[in-house]
Amino acid sequence: MAKEGFTLTREQFLSSFGQRNDSIVAGWLGPAVTAERIDRIATAKEELYRDLIRKEGISPLPGVAYWVHRLHEQGWVQAVASSAPRLNVELILQSLGTAHCFQAVVSGEDVERGKPDPEVYLTAASRLGAPPSKCVVVEDAFAGVEGARSAGMHCIAVSRSGRHLPADVVVRSLDLLDAGVFDSLVADFPRGA
Repeated sequence: MAKEGFTLTREQFLSSFGQRNDSIVAGWLGPAVTAERIDRIATAKEELYRDLIRKEGISPLPGVAYWVHRLHEQGWVQAVASSAPRLNVELILQSLGTAHCFQAVVSGEDVERGKPDPEVYLTAASRLGAPPSKCVVVEDAFAGVEGARSAGMHCIAVSRSGRHLPADVVVRSLDLLDAGVFDSLVADFPRGA
């Protein structure tokens, strides 16, 4: 953003988590910003991000790999529902060696509206053939928690800062989750559906 003549504060950066670039950049630069400028900034931002991952790698947050693999081994169907561009999602899944654990990937390009709109979650549920009321979303962004709740889904929120998030379960880290938490949230729904 500095190259665009805009000073971005840490708070502005953090408040953008879980949202699509088109809404983030427009929010920062105002309603007069052109679609071409948004696209140029977003493209540069995402290319820098992917280059950083390719050069330095990426590590999952504590507990993420454990839960993704555990749920996969137990027969849960899983989807990624992200506001990020598809290339980012694919690179992360490949880098972490978890792509085989997901039966669907929904990225920012697959939906018209970004989080907190529930569209990304409803699209993921549809691709899995699962009713929203039997889905469990794991989120670490306020916009994502709002979207999951609006979709009528259960939500586990990761709040590393301890900030309250309006989810069914809130933990500082996924490695602190109780062993049966997913089962308890969707107790009446058979696995694999």
